[in-house]
This record gives sequence, C-alpha cells and structure tokens, in this order.
Amino acid sequence: MLPIIFVLPLIQLVILSNAATFEVNNIKFGYIDNDHSSTSRALVERFNASTYFDVLTDFPSQKIASSEMLKGEVDVVLEIPNDFERDLQKEKHTTVGVTINAIDGAAAGVENVYLIQIIQNFNQHLKVDVLQPSDQQLQASNIETIPLFWYNETLNYKTFMVPGILVLLVTMITLFLSGMNIVREKEIGTLEQINVTPIKKSQFVIGKLFPFWVIGMGLLTIGLILARLIFDVPIVGSLLLMYFYTSIYILVVLGIGLFISNFTETQQQAMFIAWFFMVIFILMSGLFTPIESMPKWAQILTEFNPIKYFVEVMRMVMLKGSSFMDILPQLLKTLLYAIIMNGLAVWSYKKTT
Repeated sequence: MLPIIFVLPLIQLVILSNAATFEVNNIKFGYIDNDHSSTSRALVERFNASTYFDVLTDFPSQKIASSEMLKGEVDVVLEIPNDFERDLQKEKHTTVGVTINAIDGAAAGVENVYLIQIIQNFNQHLKVDVLQPSDQQLQASNIETIPLFWYNETLNYKTFMVPGILVLLVTMITLFLSGMNIVREKEIGTLEQINVTPIKKSQFVIGKLFPFWVIGMGLLTIGLILARLIFDVPIVGSLLLMYFYTSIYILVVLGIGLFISNFTETQQQAMFIAWFFMVIFILMSGLFTPIESMPKWAQILTEFNPIKYFVEVMRMVMLKGSSFMDILPQLLKTLLYAIIMNGLAVWSYKKTT
C-alpha cells in the first residue's frame, strides 16, 4: 500500500508531465521539386533547418508521395510547381501545393501553422507573397509584430500541464483510498465490531477520512517540490493559499470516495465505480480539452466537476499569482461541494447496534 500511495504518484508525475504534450515535433516531411531551381532548393532548406520538420526525401511524383502517405511514412508533402523561380521573378506570384495527413485533426492544424510560418518567412526574405496575390493582403514586410506572452513566456507546455497532472494524482490517490476504505472493513469483518461501539457516525467518518486527508496534503507537498526542482514550474502565488484550497478540495474527494464505499460490498466494485467517475471528471476538467470548446450542455455539466475548480485554482495561483479574492468563486463552490458530499457520506453510512 505504501508504494501505491507515495512511489507510483511520483513516477506518474514525472512520466505524464513529459508524455502529455501539445507540441508536434519530428513531422515526417517529403517534397516534390518539379522546378529544381536555386529558389526551390532554398525553400526546402528552410524546412530542413526547422526543428519541427524531419525532411525525409524528394519524391519523384505525386503518386509515389501519396502511396508513402498512405503507408504512414510521411505526414506532409510539399509540391513545388514547374517554373517556380521564373514565376516569382517575373510575375511576383506563384503557388505551392501542400498535402497533410489529417487523421489527427489537431496535429494537422498545428502542422499547417508551422508550414505557413516557414513559407511566410521565406516570403519575407524574397519580398514576394508566395501564398496569395499581393493585392489580397498586406505585404508581410510592412508589418512588424512584437509578441508578448504572459504567465508562460517560454511557451513551455510543462508549465501548463504539470499543475493539472498534480491535481489528478492527488485526486486519484485520495479517491481510491477512501473509496476502498469501509469496503475493506466489510470484507475482513471488522465493520460489525465498530458498529456495536458507542462511536457516533460523524466521529467514525472523521476518523476514517483524516488519515487520507493528511496523505493528500503530503502528496501535494511532494508534487510541488518535484514541479519546481525537475520541471522548473514557477510558483508565483501564495503557497498558503494553495494549501488552504487543497485542504477543502480533498474533503470533497474523500466525501465522494466514502459515499461510494458505503454502497459497495467489495473493493473491486468500489474501484470500478470510482474509476468510472474519475474518467468523466478528468475528461471534463479542462485539462486536455478547453471547456470553452465543449458543447453548451457539456459546459453546464462541468459546473458539477470538482477537478475543474482545482485545476483552475492551481494554475491561477501557481502561474498567475492570483489572490484569495480571485479564487473566491471556485473556493465557495468547492466548500459547498464538500459540505454536501460529506453530509451524504455520513447520512448513507448505516450504523447498526
């Protein structure tokens, strides 16, 4: 049990924080150069110099390129037309063909953005609009943008993911432990011995939940230390505020786990039910999919998801330095959730004498 409580969450934090990435790298890139000019070679060299694309080969024809994409050997194929260099010099305009494997739509969208950026940079270098006629858009050389990125200046996805994954680990461990708690007492037969004692239901529930509350706070401490030392995630806000909110949030999770435990007879049943709710909570927490992108009915359902509020608060406090008043709406909802779930847990526990 001890390795499950302490060792596995640390391993998961290190592995998942590196694996759960929104970046798209090592894009398998192929091209068809029908022009074979110095300008076409310069364009291909731009992709070769990019850290996102892995330039594989020059395909002799579109048919062969399509066949390789069908096999999964290439993700993006750039087709440079005949007279590419001549059209740029004389007509100041030309077009290139791009084929993208879009089975993964999100990755295809990112690949398209990378590709357009490289072509636009190439366009600026030549002072020519490669993608569209010059009368349809402003020349890129006349516009200068100075981006300013707040809260994550280096655009490091780990800064975004680590707080959310830390939330999941604290939630999973405390939920599963509390969910299997009373069930284990039922299986080994000690619950009947407890029921005949004069202990009150509320006292029994507090005694059962408090150790797991301490474990949850300990997991948060270890996770924050790893986030700072291994992933260099900034902790801008108040640690005291994070611990204060977490102390209330863990009560919500423990109440849910104990409520499940009261209605199950075996640890296996408790684990399955807890995992069922956990999957729904994770997918609708906004960690992997923005809540704003969900359908309206799904956005309404997320209001009943406690993980959503914890993810928001952790990111707000750690990355933005939000204050108590900033997280007050999430805090009040979480506090209400804790009162309701623990009230249901106490009510549903059947103590017989």
